[in-house]
Amino acid sequence: MFRLGLFQMGLGMLSLLTLGVLNQVMISELKIPATIAAGTIAMYQFVAPARIWFGQMSDARPIRGYHRTGYLLGGMALQAVCLAVAIQIVWRLGDSAAGGWTAITTLWAIALAFMFALYGLCISSSSTPFTALLVDISDEENRSKIVGIVWSMLMVGIVVGAIVGEKILTGLTPETLQPVVTRLFLIFPIGVFFLAVIATFGIEKKYSRFASRTQSSLREDQVTFGTAFKVLTASRQTGFFFCFLLTMTISLFLQQPILEPYAREVFRMTIAESTGLNKYWGYGVLAGMGVTGFLIVPRLGKQRTAQLGCALTAACFVLVIISGLTQTQTLLKSTVLLFGLSSGVLTNSAVSLMLDLTATETAGTFVGAWGLAQAWAQASATVMGGAVLDLGRKLFGQPFPAFSLVFACEAIGMIVALTLLSRINVQEFRATSRQAIAAVIHHELD
Repeated sequence: MFRLGLFQMGLGMLSLLTLGVLNQVMISELKIPATIAAGTIAMYQFVAPARIWFGQMSDARPIRGYHRTGYLLGGMALQAVCLAVAIQIVWRLGDSAAGGWTAITTLWAIALAFMFALYGLCISSSSTPFTALLVDISDEENRSKIVGIVWSMLMVGIVVGAIVGEKILTGLTPETLQPVVTRLFLIFPIGVFFLAVIATFGIEKKYSRFASRTQSSLREDQVTFGTAFKVLTASRQTGFFFCFLLTMTISLFLQQPILEPYAREVFRMTIAESTGLNKYWGYGVLAGMGVTGFLIVPRLGKQRTAQLGCALTAACFVLVIISGLTQTQTLLKSTVLLFGLSSGVLTNSAVSLMLDLTATETAGTFVGAWGLAQAWAQASATVMGGAVLDLGRKLFGQPFPAFSLVFACEAIGMIVALTLLSRINVQEFRATSRQAIAAVIHHELD
């Protein structure tokens, strides 16, 4: 499990590059409008429908006899190329925007969005089969612990990336900004690929129970891509969870493109200091994930734990606003740590609940659907966060109230997500899904 977690650790390092460094470079350094900066980066999540396709493909079409590993490593190799090209486009976009927004600037923005869309396809081809692999090797009894270990490694990646990034970016000047950031976008992705190789070597061959769990009458290779959508709607509980996942993810990630710029503009932090905020968030998530998987979920259950996570996260957004009102950096850092803790509780319980609402016969398809919901919601949240910030700037003309508007929207959304959780019933899903999926596949074969 620890070795598998190295894959998630790599994804954590990549997320820091795009949403911990690149976002503030574009918004606060290159002065690119937040909506455009967030929108181009979010394109890697808007291609999320590919997650269903890659999940279905990994179920149906093994590569060299393996259903997951080939997709994992191929995607991770190509993402390094995409990020190396993307950072070069960012500098061209910044140079063009500095002289005023022109048709050439628009073309550079479109090119950057296209490159992040390609990057998203690479991530989709890796992350969806990886999550399906977790279903293949686990049982219901140990899934919350597996999620706690593997997803905690995602936070380790963010913490490691934040610490390394903070040290590399310390003392950064306008003259050294471009070469230093470019170097980060070359070193990190290559390192992440090698982590993926170490993480997955031999795992599927030794531990996967995909073949033994999948009955011949329910094999996913007998399901067409179109039929996959019918499989996903076989139980109404998938719809309820889909709505919760959308609302929770949007509310959680509206702050994603603007937290570091908030620290830069409201608290006057340097780019190294604002990047370093991610380590406090990572520390909190690590603690939250570990405590949730081993202590809270066994006592409260996954659903009630998720409700607790929603309530705590909403409170954190209020504290973020208060820290800006009082101009207290210590309160901001403490709140980011608490926000990480709350996010860990919420993420562990939500992912564990997601795996419970996944039919083992079609794990790749189901995981692809959950990935689609989460990625679309996260992409929408990234763009909406930038748009709400730009709207706040126009309405208030001052940084603090503009940023506060974003955090207030998140707190309200998290309360809505909490209420949606009450409609989810895992027992109903288990009682109806297997028979319904079998009926769908039988009809397709007829």
